[in-house]
Amino acid sequence: MDYSKTLNLPQTDFPMRANLPQREPEILKFWEEINIYELVQRKNSGRPKFILHDGPPYANGHIHLGHTLNKVLKDMVVKFHSMSGYNAPYVPGWDTHGLPIEQQAIKALGISRHKTDVLEFRRKCKEYALKFVEIQKEEFKRLGVRGDWQHPYLTLMPHFEAAQIGVFGEMARRGYIYKGLKPVYWCAGCETALAEAEVEYNDKKSPSIYVAFAVQDGRGLVPEQDTYFVIWTTTPWTLLANLAICLHPELTYVLLDAGTKKYVVARELAGSFQTAVGLENAVQVREFKGSELEHIVCRHPFIDRTSPVILGDHVTLEAGTGCVHTAPGHGHEDFLVGQKYGLPVLSPVDGRGRFTAEAGQFAGQLYHESNAGIIETLRQRDALLAAGQITHSYPHCWRCKQPVFFRATEQWFASVEGFRQAALQAIDRVKWIPAWGRDRIYNMMAGRGDWCVSRQRTWGVPIPIFYCTACGKPVITGQTISHLQNLFKQHGSDIWFAAPVEELIPPGLTCPDCGASAFSKETDIMDVWFDSGSSHLGVLQQPEIWPELAWPADLYLEGSDQHRGWFNSSLSTAVAVTGQAPYRAVLTHGFVVDEQGRKMSKSLGNVVDPLQVIQQMGADVLRLWVSSADYRGDLAVSPNILKQIAEAYRKIRNTCRFLLGNLYDFTPGRDDVPYEQMLEIDRWALLKTHRLIEKVLQAYRDYEFHVVYHAVHHFCTVDMSALYLDIIKDRLYTTRPDGPARRSAQTVLYHILDVLVRLLTPVLAFTSEEIWRYLPKKEGQPVSVQLLDMPLVNEAYLDPELEEKWEKLLAVRAVVTRALEKARQEKLIGNSLEAAVRLYADGELLAFLQPLQEDLPTVFIVSQVELVAGPAPAAAFTAEEQPGLAVLVERAAGEKCQRCWMYHPALGRDAAHPALCPRCAAVVNANS
Repeated sequence: MDYSKTLNLPQTDFPMRANLPQREPEILKFWEEINIYELVQRKNSGRPKFILHDGPPYANGHIHLGHTLNKVLKDMVVKFHSMSGYNAPYVPGWDTHGLPIEQQAIKALGISRHKTDVLEFRRKCKEYALKFVEIQKEEFKRLGVRGDWQHPYLTLMPHFEAAQIGVFGEMARRGYIYKGLKPVYWCAGCETALAEAEVEYNDKKSPSIYVAFAVQDGRGLVPEQDTYFVIWTTTPWTLLANLAICLHPELTYVLLDAGTKKYVVARELAGSFQTAVGLENAVQVREFKGSELEHIVCRHPFIDRTSPVILGDHVTLEAGTGCVHTAPGHGHEDFLVGQKYGLPVLSPVDGRGRFTAEAGQFAGQLYHESNAGIIETLRQRDALLAAGQITHSYPHCWRCKQPVFFRATEQWFASVEGFRQAALQAIDRVKWIPAWGRDRIYNMMAGRGDWCVSRQRTWGVPIPIFYCTACGKPVITGQTISHLQNLFKQHGSDIWFAAPVEELIPPGLTCPDCGASAFSKETDIMDVWFDSGSSHLGVLQQPEIWPELAWPADLYLEGSDQHRGWFNSSLSTAVAVTGQAPYRAVLTHGFVVDEQGRKMSKSLGNVVDPLQVIQQMGADVLRLWVSSADYRGDLAVSPNILKQIAEAYRKIRNTCRFLLGNLYDFTPGRDDVPYEQMLEIDRWALLKTHRLIEKVLQAYRDYEFHVVYHAVHHFCTVDMSALYLDIIKDRLYTTRPDGPARRSAQTVLYHILDVLVRLLTPVLAFTSEEIWRYLPKKEGQPVSVQLLDMPLVNEAYLDPELEEKWEKLLAVRAVVTRALEKARQEKLIGNSLEAAVRLYADGELLAFLQPLQEDLPTVFIVSQVELVAGPAPAAAFTAEEQPGLAVLVERAAGEKCQRCWMYHPALGRDAAHPALCPRCAAVVNANS
């Protein structure tokens, strides 16, 4: 007789292989057919709101691994809250204006913004942005991210643009907007001003030169004849704009006599200066306080103008000479100290980075290409003391990656000083995750200069300011803003470029200063950070479009670089206009790096393409990777790491598959066994399950997704696969199909899987949906797993005595397992069922084990167990962690049952079934 047919073997309706790349698109289609987002919103209607406001990515290319990390984290947050008693809508958004879009459109379409009509250029940029909105939308959906994809927000939407200029207008009304001439970061490649958030620092090789400025008027302190103040600079080209030499008032300066010439430098830097220029034998003649040397006048080394000595606290002893070359048109601190001394703001460089006629012989040259010629000119004038090169950290454009420079131009600024204190107070009312985020943004806001909000580009929201043609004064009033908002809502911001100024001004507008009625319009557009920084009002306070949203947001979640980016610009606009932060909490994550901690780049060949990973492994593997790492630091990823994650996924999936396979004949509500009637090990499994619920729910609440991952993985691989499921297989497969022992186990298996599928839904979006399809259901349960709620902890299952008892028993089992493995290595046994185990124990441990003796073969998965009091033979196995216990492994007595594979001395007593043990014979007879 084939006794395998009498076993209650697991069914395999739930797929044996994951095959995620094929199955996930089918599930996506299912979600779209049922409109899962709408169903979840309907289910949670009326519940307290939890608003995660989406930081908009740029619509300028396919998604990368950073997008994946960010969007999956957001999806896990939203899904957890929507399953935890909240109405948690998620409206995704896109940044569709600005330099990133312009550059990609120019590159992809081969157009020139200087030769293309403004409206045509803007149309091309819009088409490009909308194209990638749709591409990225489908890629985000493929990741399993649930959102209101039919109604996302785009910063180019007319109502958004109208809200944005409303923010600008309110800031202007409060006196925070002004136009000024000062140095700002400038990118010659992009031909525009940049904000601090648009600058990144990379290493750059620059000239390093020491330059002598001859003294013209020493004020009786230093001789005029052959005396020089020495400056050190890494930007020789800025010497064309030099207007002064700055000293620190409290530093000590020395006059060095080198024989034919004398030099003034800071005392603490005199040694390094002498070494650098080869003047080791120079003698110190005299000392001065920096304040004593103020107003000494030097001559520019090669331009016919003077360079007075001035004082400034920004001078340091970190490098150079302590005498700082000062060009107010090309440095922030230079500008500030120049204002104090009434110096003009000279900036002889145009928007393309070429010198203007003010640069004399260097006119027309690119600023950085002039360095060699300027150094040669210094050498010819005998003003160059030393020249070399230095590699240092230098500001670069965030988009074109080229070095930037300070350039004084007239720009529109937001006066941060006007709302700085309110912003700092608002920061302390926000929860920062991790906590160090508070100090990071607080320090940035405390030290932030005024925000340059104007850009010399085309694709963006125009700065809504008119100029009186009679007196030249700018005009921005509540009347003009309100009128423009209505126009923008109807026509979008293109109306600013398409319509003549007469059609843009409110009827009857006159200049508040001179009463004239003719106007021109500003040509600059707003900083793209002003666009996204206005999104809290352009999206969260638009009830006619998104009635489900609310202001302020409960959470902003972005990369840590956004402390100086979106978190900062959003805070600035919100505090300036409302006095409050736009968010209650801010969570930041690190960046994606490779296994060696290196930033991903094509040149290193370490870029991991998420779309390729999805095609090969499935999106759920990527989602599991996101949950597996502590996002508070950088997250490593590589093909090797993803293979490890795929293996972890397989173990979780196989655990769920085993649970499902053993529920094929179980109907919840009909076959359940009450808790009180369950076997003790089944109650222990429930206890472990509810400990898991405790830990995972708290981890979700604390945004510690790596704790969720590790807790679930450990539960599946250790508590379940290596312990509970291994122990109960015999009972599941060999006992009566409808007997109380098997039903007890099935009741627990159903409960465990019901818990797991809920806990896993925020992480394994597709796999949890697939499990739900196959899980036996109670009447009235929803069509999708996403419509469930998180499981709750049942305190009745958390039995401390039971927990302590099984911890002690499993500690004994661990020693037995090691003894069995040793016997297996010695070829004494193969399968553990071939073993009989003799336990030598005494005292408290023996007393603990004696009542459990009947269950020990099942727990240890052996055929026989004998308890022995007294000393153990020398051959017995012992372990330090379990003193007082020894284990002797022998071959089991009797023969192997063909049905349960256990060895039994009474095999064959049933004449009808001579190959079965008494237990199996009884089961087969009962079922026949």
